[in-house]
Amino acid sequence: MDGNEHAAQFIVGLRWESLPEPVRRQARLCLLDSLGALLAGTLTRVGRIAAAYAADTWRGDEATVLLAGRRAQAAGAAFANGCAANALDIDDDAVYTRGHPGAQLFPAALAVAEKVDAGGKALLEALVVGYEIAIRTARAWHSHHETYQACASWGSVACAAASARLLGLDAGQVQHALGIAEYLAPNAPMMRDIDRPAMVKHGIGWGAMHGVTSAELAARGFTGIPSILGFDEYRDWVADLGSRYSLAEGGVNRKRWCSCAWGHAAIHATLKLLRSHGIRVSEIARIRLHTFHEGWRLWQQPPTSTEEAQFSIKWPLATMLLDGQVGPDQVLEPRLDDPALNDLIGRIEVVEDPEINRMYRLRARGVTSPDARIASRAQVTLTDGRSFDSGIVDRESPSWDDELLEAKFRWLAAYVVPGETAEHLLRLVREFESLPSARALARAL
Repeated sequence: MDGNEHAAQFIVGLRWESLPEPVRRQARLCLLDSLGALLAGTLTRVGRIAAAYAADTWRGDEATVLLAGRRAQAAGAAFANGCAANALDIDDDAVYTRGHPGAQLFPAALAVAEKVDAGGKALLEALVVGYEIAIRTARAWHSHHETYQACASWGSVACAAASARLLGLDAGQVQHALGIAEYLAPNAPMMRDIDRPAMVKHGIGWGAMHGVTSAELAARGFTGIPSILGFDEYRDWVADLGSRYSLAEGGVNRKRWCSCAWGHAAIHATLKLLRSHGIRVSEIARIRLHTFHEGWRLWQQPPTSTEEAQFSIKWPLATMLLDGQVGPDQVLEPRLDDPALNDLIGRIEVVEDPEINRMYRLRARGVTSPDARIASRAQVTLTDGRSFDSGIVDRESPSWDDELLEAKFRWLAAYVVPGETAEHLLRLVREFESLPSARALARAL
């Protein structure tokens, strides 16, 4: 049995009751985290554009474009909701992916679940399938392609897997769905958007839409090539499907700030330095940030759009220092003209550091080593001439237990729905596997 056959058997054969409890718990938390990111993402211009376009272009009544008062075909709803879920860059990322699985998988799975009126358990099973396929496909994808392609590339395959599961495809059809998704996947050259941030970002909406479409085509008999999961060189990365779950091993990382994770270590390094020495922001003459190449490529000019603010290394740090937060209020357009923030980013310099670069390269390749790190270093000079150095500091992530993740959800949901609606959604997620219809989630909104 090659990797494609094994992946198809895993996708078809997975059963919620047979999953370890840590996997089931993480699936619920992934659903909640993606839902919160999606709801807050509807505040953005890209979220509004995608919602209107999807309802006009994919006319239908299969699925809901959340908080837009519109419905569309499943592929259209997946596109619109996917664009919103990544619109504020506070959605999850995962090991080996160098990107965002949840913002694609949840919109795709929800749209297809609505289309076929699947229950909550079926949607959660599709999410588990999707995350496990995403992590392995992305690892193979980045190994195979010289150009760093963004999330919609490998994400299309993962969304096809989740959609195929919900559509009830057999193992042969699943293989075709994966092959269609991979062959026709978006070529999303990520670093070009890092250099000039725009609404295309990671291509999340396209990944969700293309995954749904690929599974729907396979269901009709459309054929695809064998996917990258069947390549001999990636056999070991696929062979543990069904016996090892990345979801239960810390494979998914969750974000507390609305900005690219490549800049988070710089925030941690600067905050650590200021707190350890009792430095006030008003005392800072300049900040020098040391980072890896991709972090250095992040936007360094004063941002003029929310995309430039999120894909900046300076702006999120400045808002954290002045506001103590990097949330929707800090990265949406109304805040971008703030003179105090723009003055502060003018005092920040970013340099590429060879040692930090080396550490990041090891981490990106999945090397298990103390040197495989996502790190930064901050040097702060005060107006009185004194200088301080943080040393190399890692990107930190809190321990995302249920309580902390629910607090994050309430924070994001409060921007767009009343408190009682947020609490109702939380209750639905807590008991999601017992819901007879996943449509209850959309109806609540």
